[in-house]
Amino acid sequence: MEIEASTITRAAELLERLKAAIGQAVVGQADVIEQVVICLAASGHVLIEGVPGLGKTLLVRALAQALSLAHGRVQFTPDMMPSDIIGHAVLDPTSHELRIVRGPVFTHILLGDEINRAPAKTQSALLEVMQEYQVTLEGQSIPLPKPFMVLATQNPVETEGTYPLPEAQLDRFLFKVEIGYPSLAEEVGVVVRATANQAGNELPLSEVKPVLNERAVLSLQQIIAHQKVDEQVIDYAVRLTRATREWAGFAMGAGSRGALALVRGARAYSIMQGRNYVVPDDIKKIALPALRHRIALAPEAMLEGRKPNDLLAAVVENVPAPRA
Repeated sequence: MEIEASTITRAAELLERLKAAIGQAVVGQADVIEQVVICLAASGHVLIEGVPGLGKTLLVRALAQALSLAHGRVQFTPDMMPSDIIGHAVLDPTSHELRIVRGPVFTHILLGDEINRAPAKTQSALLEVMQEYQVTLEGQSIPLPKPFMVLATQNPVETEGTYPLPEAQLDRFLFKVEIGYPSLAEEVGVVVRATANQAGNELPLSEVKPVLNERAVLSLQQIIAHQKVDEQVIDYAVRLTRATREWAGFAMGAGSRGALALVRGARAYSIMQGRNYVVPDDIKKIALPALRHRIALAPEAMLEGRKPNDLLAAVVENVPAPRA
């Protein structure tokens, strides 16, 4: 079923409004904002990495406020337990029966702040949540509300007091978004906005107005799910993913979820561009955030100081895209 042009136009307008709303709080970082919005539209989860103080938490909170959806926050710490995230069962002293106490994961937008400060045992509490959109407590499977999205922030692995995320956990994120230092002009804008009429460290979110509700988000996700993708484009996404498994410098390439992420992200990006079809350039546009967390560098590449982004860019450049 082909999507009507008016529907595509309306969806693109809503996504642009959402990006603009987030931009009321976050200065600059246009690519980062766009990638997070693509993940939301594609019904995926996003991992945001950057050194402390670059606005990772501000970005996530601005998105939640612009969506007018229920949201929760989990501050990951080394002593946190899985039950602190998904919930637990307690004995009711009156009825003498087990009662389920739901954790903060039962929400629409979940901010997992500094996720790599908790050990793998705690991080694994999100595996079922992110893949199956449910929580199993005392043998009972409880579905999560939809839309549901996990936005996790992490500090680079070189930062003191961090644990590397397991491969299975990383693979469940649609994108890994990297936030870098702002330009001089952007950093001046950050300081001006964060200090104007403010005495403390409150995040400047007052200008962010809700632009989408639950029904609108679900509708957008359905439109994108029905976006047309030619078999040649799918074949290109699979060939890109498979090339990472054989490329010199990679100890481990991306699995099948890499190709799925490329297609899902490209569908959302094409809608954002106002098109009712996906082209190979859409795949190229989102290749780095979709694949960078699904590969591992070989020891010799690390010794040579090579970066995952550079190697992935070489893969994208050398794998031929369909022309027809």
